[in-house]
Amino acid sequence: MALVSITTVRPHVRQVTLDNPDRLNSLSFALVADFYAALEDVGSDNDCRVVVLTGAGRAFCSGLELEHAGLPPNSADLGRHLMGLRAMEFMGGIVPALRNLPQPVVAAIKGPAYGGGMCLSLGADIRIAGRSAVFCGAGITNGLTGCELGVSWLLPRAIGTARSNDILLTGRKVDADEAGRIGLVSEVTEDDTLMTRAYEVAEQMCALSPLGLTLTKDTLWGALEVGSLQTAVDLENRTQLLAGHTGNLREAASAFREKRRPVFTE
Repeated sequence: MALVSITTVRPHVRQVTLDNPDRLNSLSFALVADFYAALEDVGSDNDCRVVVLTGAGRAFCSGLELEHAGLPPNSADLGRHLMGLRAMEFMGGIVPALRNLPQPVVAAIKGPAYGGGMCLSLGADIRIAGRSAVFCGAGITNGLTGCELGVSWLLPRAIGTARSNDILLTGRKVDADEAGRIGLVSEVTEDDTLMTRAYEVAEQMCALSPLGLTLTKDTLWGALEVGSLQTAVDLENRTQLLAGHTGNLREAASAFREKRRPVFTE
């Protein structure tokens, strides 16, 4: 039985659900393997323009599976240290895999998003929290470090170093209201309207240019890694030029003149 499911929830919108609610969708190697497979499927789905990521049951993801983690794929004959390296690379690669999806990802978060679960949410492009959402860098409370799956790079860029250091060094819990206040999520809604709101945001993006969405996502992530304003502007210039070679701008101008919504096909 797959531990991650894919469903079509709106035209051009796929929902990827971490689907092991009895274990609060914790990150076993089996679940992460299924997650990689699901991301590959939606990434190659040419009809999919936006992905909604969520967790089944009462949690988004409770972090590393502590009791039944299992083994990473193709690791049975490795020694202890190579096994450890393989395990860390396998787990750590899942957030870059989210970033590398061509489609924007909307994370709909309810309940615990602890440790690796918080990191997964940071790999999404938009985060919406239900009122029950709780974030925590749980690694440090389990005797490890608070830094895993790219959180030391992602969290300071999302909320600043002061707040990031506070959360990761103390292991304290951040509820939905605080998450909204500090910019960890863009919106907080009630749990019973969370998925509807995520679908609305996804549908809003589906009305936009598919190429424009992909290039905007790539540029936003790429700009986080460049070293200067000028380099970011150069990157923007090239992606804007590429988008300008479509018929989208002409369609937008025609729609404006005709007082209708534009219809973008590329």
